[in-house]
Amino acid sequence: MLAVVIGNGLEYYDFVTYAFFASQIGRTFFPSNTPGTSLLASLATFGVGFLTRPLGALVIGRLGDRIGRKPAMLLSFFLIGIGVVGLPLIPSYASIGVLAPLLAIAFRLLQGFALGGEVGPSTAFLMEAAPPLRRGFYISLQATSADFAVCIAGLVGVGLASVLEPPALDAWGWRVALLLGAAIIPVGFVLRRTLDETLQTPAQASEEPAPTGYARIVVLGLILLGAATTTNYLLEYMTTYASVTLGMSSRVAFGATAVIGLSGLICDSLGGWLSDRLGRKPIMIVPWLFLAVAVFPSFWLLERLRTGAALYTACAVLACLSTLSSATIIVAITESLPHRVRSGAIAITYALAISVFGGSTQFFVTWLIRATGNPLAPGRYMFCGVIIGLIALTQLPETAPIRTYLKPPRADSPVRIAADVER
Repeated sequence: MLAVVIGNGLEYYDFVTYAFFASQIGRTFFPSNTPGTSLLASLATFGVGFLTRPLGALVIGRLGDRIGRKPAMLLSFFLIGIGVVGLPLIPSYASIGVLAPLLAIAFRLLQGFALGGEVGPSTAFLMEAAPPLRRGFYISLQATSADFAVCIAGLVGVGLASVLEPPALDAWGWRVALLLGAAIIPVGFVLRRTLDETLQTPAQASEEPAPTGYARIVVLGLILLGAATTTNYLLEYMTTYASVTLGMSSRVAFGATAVIGLSGLICDSLGGWLSDRLGRKPIMIVPWLFLAVAVFPSFWLLERLRTGAALYTACAVLACLSTLSSATIIVAITESLPHRVRSGAIAITYALAISVFGGSTQFFVTWLIRATGNPLAPGRYMFCGVIIGLIALTQLPETAPIRTYLKPPRADSPVRIAADVER
């Protein structure tokens, strides 16, 4: 399990750490005398990596369906490592001029390609290796690893902001934070080499009917993952929002991400565990209904009070409600896809959702705040995403084996047999 989820954790550590230090990275590679321009350029570079995600999903994700989940995961992790190590080693604009931002963009493009191909094979592997009645919990460990990485990244950010002065953070503090994530790359690569393959052999695959009729699931999955991505990346933006928009200190602002990561660390696996017992749809719909109600009061109180307590409370409430649901979405989509196209389909669906919504959310919200002068703009953006996601959830079929078993199924059905075998 650690071998599989470590790639997702590294992805989120790197991307979230970049978001934390977006201001410092912007001043390093994109210096400007116009207030806010360096930050926007930094966030735009952050978003550039999302452009190559669909290509990586198409190439590496489909490799997972053709030659195996294991070799696809090894390839994606190797390329992720190059991107993670490369960016913090780039000299500043003051040292090498325009080559610095060009190299930063190149590493983000490479990393986006690798990350686009990471999710499909690893998620397919988790489902195929899991006991039938514990798929929700196993697949939710992907999201749990991401939030664990967010929590660690938040603690690293708080620690560096507490012991370093602003000039030191600008000069090398953000580089230290990114390179700490690179330390896990050799461990992850060695662990992945020990995995057993879960892709069926050609003889086994020939016994399955040709995969058809999953286009509707892909469309619904794209909408749902887009809504979840919008919410998640807005939460990860809270550090920059608190420091730049609300004027709070860096030390207090970095703590928000640690709170978000800790909330997700608890609620991701809890959501997956509950979905194995209550079904996927109740665990996806109910928390998001409460999230839609809580968005505006949370942002309004935060904007009015502008205190650490208000920031951490708002982040904890929104993150718990969001992650209880979003961790289960990937479970339901993966279960709905045929085995022979599972890796590629989930990779492309996830990559498109991340590319369109993840890469644009933080940049668009920053621009929206500047254009309207309204600090509540992120709340409105999040609310719209949640409502769209709820509408799509009503159309997604229930996929949990335990819910199907309660009907009950015929004695010779695969779900009944799987339940009896596990029991």
